[in-house]
Amino acid sequence: MGEWAGETVGPDVWETCRELIPAGGVFAFLAEHRGALFPAEMFADMYPSANGRPSMPPQILAAAITLQALHGLSDFETVQELRCDLRWKAACGLGLHDMAFDPSLLAYFRRRLSRSARPNRVFEAVREVVKATGVLKGKHRRALDSTVLDDAVATQDTVTQLIAAVRAVIREVPGADQVAAVQCTAHDYTDPGKPRIAWNDEQARACLVDALVGDALRLLGHLPEQQLGEKAANAVGLLALVAGQDVEPAGDSDGRDGRWRITRGTAYDRTVSTVDSESRHIHKTRTHRQDGYKAHLAVEPETGLYTAVALTPGAGPEHHEAKVGLDLLADEDTALDLFGDTAYSASDVRHTLQQQGHRLFLKPAPLRPAVPGGFTLDDFAIDTTTATVTCPAGHTVPLSEPGGQHQQRKATFKDLCSGCPLRERCTKARAGRILTIRPHHDLQAAARDQAATDPDWQAHYRRWRPPVERAVAWLIQHGNRRLRYRGTIANNTWLHTRAAALNLRRLINLGLTRTGSTWTINPATA
Repeated sequence: MGEWAGETVGPDVWETCRELIPAGGVFAFLAEHRGALFPAEMFADMYPSANGRPSMPPQILAAAITLQALHGLSDFETVQELRCDLRWKAACGLGLHDMAFDPSLLAYFRRRLSRSARPNRVFEAVREVVKATGVLKGKHRRALDSTVLDDAVATQDTVTQLIAAVRAVIREVPGADQVAAVQCTAHDYTDPGKPRIAWNDEQARACLVDALVGDALRLLGHLPEQQLGEKAANAVGLLALVAGQDVEPAGDSDGRDGRWRITRGTAYDRTVSTVDSESRHIHKTRTHRQDGYKAHLAVEPETGLYTAVALTPGAGPEHHEAKVGLDLLADEDTALDLFGDTAYSASDVRHTLQQQGHRLFLKPAPLRPAVPGGFTLDDFAIDTTTATVTCPAGHTVPLSEPGGQHQQRKATFKDLCSGCPLRERCTKARAGRILTIRPHHDLQAAARDQAATDPDWQAHYRRWRPPVERAVAWLIQHGNRRLRYRGTIANNTWLHTRAAALNLRRLINLGLTRTGSTWTINPATA
């Protein structure tokens, strides 16, 4: 990568208008320390060619996307600020008369960044500043949480997805247009509108879905044998997915006659849009659903600094909060006090964290009785060492050997429940009560007891768990709950940039400065 000569168009804004830039803010900080925070060599691998240089120095673009993420602006709005606002010009090193660049250059830079070996380098640069200041030295608490970020696309119904997926195959796969002309008769796929049917007629809608699925399957079945490129392969895979996720054989069909209807219910891990195939339905609660992604956060609760973040699709066990929480803590090298809600209290994760030496303030999930107001698991005397279980009525039965996918053990009371005076408070099952004991039961039982009875545990949880909610509020304010990009990779890069910008603002508020070549925190004195 060639070096930028440092020319500015017009007078240097920071040198000539410094008194107009509010001191103690992100703009003034970047104007003075942009080169130290984002040195040119930090981006050398993104521009490996020795011939020429990028049209705009990456240090300027890095500062621009940091401010963009901080203020929640579009590419067009960001460029307008760079053209018209002295603060932005000073922060990014542009001259007074500089007209900046075309907004598409920001998209180009983000794409290079997200596809590089270090897509989160802006966050890592600010994290190095945090480390250099020692602001987290001696602070041994981390709070974990997640929040749903809405996707940038419209949720599509089954008909819209099928038509869009067929069009994509016709567009991307060589020879697919000739196949579609013969095999696809349910709709004119060159017509940008929806099919012309009576949409209030349930039978008409059912016939349309049946015909569209038939079109999709015939198109897939008659495509010519050939090696497909990435876009074509993705289009074929997406069509196969949407042709099967929302439909089932018609009620009187044997599944082999090619008649289909909309499935009753929602398919697991359902694709909600062909425009962003990684977005998913997400239920943060039983009653509230959103479409998008999950942002996972690890925060130091005293300073409010994000120590790690990650963005994942909203569905799948590998993207569960507890699993991702382990990844967020992977770079921590000391034992911590960890705070989290019930999403982080999975038994295997709790076991792993305790083995690593952490002290856990993870709220245990509540037990649900088999009978409303009746006995829960904790009302039984469960001894995993002797493999016995004693019920509240005093009956003792043995525990079975571990088995099944989750290596569970069972205690079966069966006939002992007959005539038991406590049966109505214990079970509704005709065969009697059966307890399922999962691995690490003793660990979970001890955690529930501690959360319910230990006043020190409760005081710590009430003091240090809530600050992570503030960090979530910072993350999504100014309209940033809705994402601007498509796909996990692009949005994960944005999330790290957003967290870096918020960390930088927080550090500046704490008194961040640079003396010589050293980052330090000098708190303001009253």
